[in-house]
Amino acid sequence: MKKNIFTKKVTTAIIAGALALSFAGCSADEPTADVNAAEASAVAEGETVVLRGIVDLVPHSEIIEHVAPQLEEQGIHIELVSTAADATTNERLASGEIDFNYFQHLPYLESENEANGYDLVSAGGIHIEPITAYSDLYTSVDEVPDNAVVAIPNDGTNEYRALLILEQNGFIVLDDAARDSLSASVADIVEYVRPIEIVEIDSAQIIPTRDDYDFFITNTNKALEAGIDSAKLFSEGEDSPYANIIAIRAEDANNPAIQALVEVLLSEETQQWIADNYNGAVIPVIDLGN
Repeated sequence: MKKNIFTKKVTTAIIAGALALSFAGCSADEPTADVNAAEASAVAEGETVVLRGIVDLVPHSEIIEHVAPQLEEQGIHIELVSTAADATTNERLASGEIDFNYFQHLPYLESENEANGYDLVSAGGIHIEPITAYSDLYTSVDEVPDNAVVAIPNDGTNEYRALLILEQNGFIVLDDAARDSLSASVADIVEYVRPIEIVEIDSAQIIPTRDDYDFFITNTNKALEAGIDSAKLFSEGEDSPYANIIAIRAEDANNPAIQALVEVLLSEETQQWIADNYNGAVIPVIDLGN
C-alpha cells in the first residue's frame, strides 16, 4: 500500500456551515453564498482547506488515499479522523465534528435521518459492494445440500439484500409486500423452495463464526478486511442500488471542497482504479465500457 499521507500537519480548519441553496432555497446574496465563495477563493489562492472524515478501512480508506494527492494539488487536505465507522459516525457528522463520511449506502442514511432527525444527504455514490454468499465447504450453489445452515446479517437493509439473493438463486420466495418495501426478515419468507436453515446474526459476527455454517452472506468490504479466501457462491448484480456514498450535511451541498472530493472520486481514472484493484469485489458506479 502507498505511504499514508493523512498524518500531514493540518494547516487550517475548514470553513463550516456552507448552506446548500438547493436545500434551503436561499438567494445567492445571502451569507451562506458568501461563505461558499470564500472557500472557493481560498482554494483558488492556494490556501489549504481541510476536510475531516470518517471512513471504513477497506476499500474506503484505500480509495480516499488514492485520490488524496490530487486533492492536495487543489489545496484540499483530507484528514481521516477514523477508518472504523460505527454507530456514532452519522451523529458525529450531523454535529459538525467531521465534514463527511464514507461507509454507507443511501437507504441506510435515510433510515438514520428518519430515526434520529439528522439532515444528512448524499453528495454522490462512489462504488458498489455487492453483498455475496461465501462458503468454506462448497464451490458452487449446486453443491449446497438440503437443510444447509446459512448466516445472514440481521440489520434491516442488509438482511433484505441477503434474502433477495437467496430468492434470486432459488432457495426461498419472499412476500411481495416485503420485496417492494426494501425491508425484510425471515418472517417474510412465504416458501422455502430448497430446505435451508437461516440464522440471523449481527454482521460483525458472521465471518468470525463462519465455521458454524454451510455458507454465509456478508458485505464484500467485510470479506476484504478479513482477508478470507472462501468461495463465492452468488452475489448481487452490478445493477445493485446500494452504492456507497459520500455523506454530508445538507447545508454543505454547495461546499466547493466537497464538490471537488466527489468529482475526483467519480473521475474515470479513479473509477478505473477501483475496477482494477478489487477484482469485482468492489464495483465502480460508472460504466467504464470495458
